[in-house]
Amino acid sequence: MAKHQSKAARPSGKSIRAPSPVKKPSRSIAPAAKILLAARSGGRCEFAGCNEYLFEHPLTLKDGNFSQHAHIVAFSEEGPRGNEGARPDNINSVDNLMLLCPLCHKLIDDNPDDYPRSVLEKYKQDHEEHIEHVTGLGPDMRTSVVQLKATIGGSAVDIPAAHIYEAVAPRYPTDKKGHIIDLTAYGQENREEYYRLAASKIEQDVTRLYAPGMDVEATRHISLFALAPIPLLVYLGHCLSNKVAVEFYQRHRTGTEPWKWKADGAPACYKLRKLREGRDSAAVALVLSLSGTVDRQLLPCGIDDRFTVYEITLDGDLPNPGFLRQRDDLEAFRVAYRRFLAELMRDHPAVRELHMFPAVPAPIAVSCGHDVLPKVHPSLSVYDYDKASGGFIKRLRINDHDTK
Repeated sequence: MAKHQSKAARPSGKSIRAPSPVKKPSRSIAPAAKILLAARSGGRCEFAGCNEYLFEHPLTLKDGNFSQHAHIVAFSEEGPRGNEGARPDNINSVDNLMLLCPLCHKLIDDNPDDYPRSVLEKYKQDHEEHIEHVTGLGPDMRTSVVQLKATIGGSAVDIPAAHIYEAVAPRYPTDKKGHIIDLTAYGQENREEYYRLAASKIEQDVTRLYAPGMDVEATRHISLFALAPIPLLVYLGHCLSNKVAVEFYQRHRTGTEPWKWKADGAPACYKLRKLREGRDSAAVALVLSLSGTVDRQLLPCGIDDRFTVYEITLDGDLPNPGFLRQRDDLEAFRVAYRRFLAELMRDHPAVRELHMFPAVPAPIAVSCGHDVLPKVHPSLSVYDYDKASGGFIKRLRINDHDTK
């Protein structure tokens, strides 16, 4: 037997503990789980209605990781939702994690009663299913986003990118910023010079939109978000090509998705009626009483008894700003408007100019210009109500040519 024992082999007099069979969970989330969560979430906050992109700074647009990994069931049993139902076998599994922005992370953990486990699991499921669907779409689902931005009532409206993404889904924009036709540099809309300059800007930018090499050439689809004085909206519609599909969007006054077409509510119906028979078959005016009622007493004195005056209004409802909710409501108007144009050419073959007095939402104004055909329909003189003078003023003449 060896005379000396090594120090390691000598008994120390102290008991040696065997390793514990119970392994304490770690707060550290595996890198593979982080990658998988980022992929499933599309790099966006999974809190319903937020959708903030978390790998780019929202102001500087610099790349970076600004996300947080939130536990649905807290790491600790004393934490938010920590004892709500059976705890997951792996507390750091992807199924128990949400990718959140710091603000939403703090919100759900400070208010666990408002955001219980079932609610957060539904948020996560809906978001990740949406990302999987959108990322699986083919190239035919791309769209070119176009915005018309103008000063109305002293201010202009900026449309957040998240609202655009919500509205166009299941299509997806080819570019984060899209094409912006910006009229805000031209000042107030009540000046005559304003309309001339703004119309010229619209025509130039739309022409550039269809130029070879622009993304519209590849997508063959435009998603249009427009807020501007009505005559300019009509002019924009006339400038847009009929050879590329255009989808119009409406800004709703209520709801968390202000630009997304609604799926509920009674459909809008329209009726055409003749308000007055004129003594000159070539003199015709059209009143559009939809967002509000156009008072015939306020029509310019030039629209005298020579004019036959028609009106398109709501059937079964009073004119109101919130009637246009569903995409089908817009399509139903376009059917009624095209029918009117056909009857106009049949009953008034000598008409060269149609005088329009619109009280309409933006998408309907755009469609009024878009559906007027060159060399087929008469020119369109569009009036706007001027509060200062208390009456209508002719702002723009569109499709200006002889139709015969």
